[in-house]
Amino acid sequence: MSEKFSATLRIGDLNDFIAPSQGCVVSMKSGSDRLVDKPKKLAKAVPTTEIFQTDPVKISLKDCLACSGCITSAETVMLEKQSLDEFLSNINDGKTVIVSLSPQSRASIAVHYGLSPIQVFGKLTTLFKSLGVKAVFDTSCSRDLALIESCNEFISRYKQIPINDKKESKSFLPMISSACPGWICYAEKTLGSFVLPYISSVKSPQQSIGAIIKHHLCQKLDLRPSDIYHVTVMPCYDKKLEASRDDFVFQDQSHQMTTEVDSVLTTGEVLDLIQLKAVDFSNLDESPLDKLLSNVTEEGNLFGVRGSSGGYADTIFRYAAKTLFDHDIKGPLGFKTVRNSDFQEVTLEVEGKTVLKFALCYGFRNLQNVVRKLKIGKSDYHYLEIMACPSGCLNGGGQLKPKPGQSGKDLIQALETAYIENVLVADPFENPIVKIIYDEWLDHPGSEKAKRHVHTEYHPIVKSITSQLNNW
Repeated sequence: MSEKFSATLRIGDLNDFIAPSQGCVVSMKSGSDRLVDKPKKLAKAVPTTEIFQTDPVKISLKDCLACSGCITSAETVMLEKQSLDEFLSNINDGKTVIVSLSPQSRASIAVHYGLSPIQVFGKLTTLFKSLGVKAVFDTSCSRDLALIESCNEFISRYKQIPINDKKESKSFLPMISSACPGWICYAEKTLGSFVLPYISSVKSPQQSIGAIIKHHLCQKLDLRPSDIYHVTVMPCYDKKLEASRDDFVFQDQSHQMTTEVDSVLTTGEVLDLIQLKAVDFSNLDESPLDKLLSNVTEEGNLFGVRGSSGGYADTIFRYAAKTLFDHDIKGPLGFKTVRNSDFQEVTLEVEGKTVLKFALCYGFRNLQNVVRKLKIGKSDYHYLEIMACPSGCLNGGGQLKPKPGQSGKDLIQALETAYIENVLVADPFENPIVKIIYDEWLDHPGSEKAKRHVHTEYHPIVKSITSQLNNW
């Protein structure tokens, strides 16, 4: 068999694996032939390319087994409707185009050009609007909404903890974060039903802003959801997979099927766009920001929560400490490194008893250890913020790569600095935009409307193609 690689596939891009498998094991034929003969040479499923065989094959994201490095570094995973070309073709399609920008992507571009995140926000607004985009929003806003719903869900679960040895109620603790699509994909396709009840039902910031735009904003603007083409800019290729989930497709009032997020561009694809249009980005004018769904103060400052992967553990820990134990925490939390820098924990003790124990768990090596303990009933955590990528979302596979001579470690440090630069730490519950969203649309945290629009479900997935493997 020939050993022909996709032009976009580079073994150097891989940064994390699920041991022991390091190769795609999806079979393209009914017999025993495998797509990959030599696992160490390939760790990604590529939709359309010639890989170790003579005839082109097509692997959809739904065929992927979530078995290897493609979950944590899915740089080569593409969908036909999740590309830069598709985005550009829809600009002139007569639809209202809206872009939602993630703070991690903003930080990556800021470091690349030596700018501040707020400057990048203004320049990207100029760039996108010059192409015909109607508005550019900030997913820090929808993240605050997701955090509030997560806080409410955690308190509800915590209060169901059995008070005696009879264990009459099932609390499904630890509650596990749901913002990372790589982790969700792995859980649904590999771990199955035992772990899914532990995962938070709250949608990610990407899908939350998709719900706001397609369900709430459309109604305010008297538009059909299908009239809006909603694009997000994300640090991770797995966000393309998330946007394509059937759970996030709905029928609007005109009986047309539409999605909350129509397309996802990675940070790298935005850089491709800048280069394609020959834009002098550093000297590009900065446009006024669209504050309708963006965390920007009247003075022009960005605001948000601590934590470069969304601040889930940090925010929920503070809220639980105050709500359950009247313990008001000021300043940064004292996270302690357990095994490595990607596994840290924080606890709260009341009268000598540990009442809250949270952990940050990044990368599949740490993830598997946590899952193993959960499976045998030896996990003593109340909450786990799990991210598939080592170092979290700032190190997503769709982020800009280190420049020549720059180490990955140095880049991450620069990204962490840029991420918080000029960003005011603010309580999500005090976000005026989110308050309006509740007042006008969702009523209150945990309401039936909130559960319908900002929460989702997870499903153990057994695909026919995976069933073939059982017969090998």
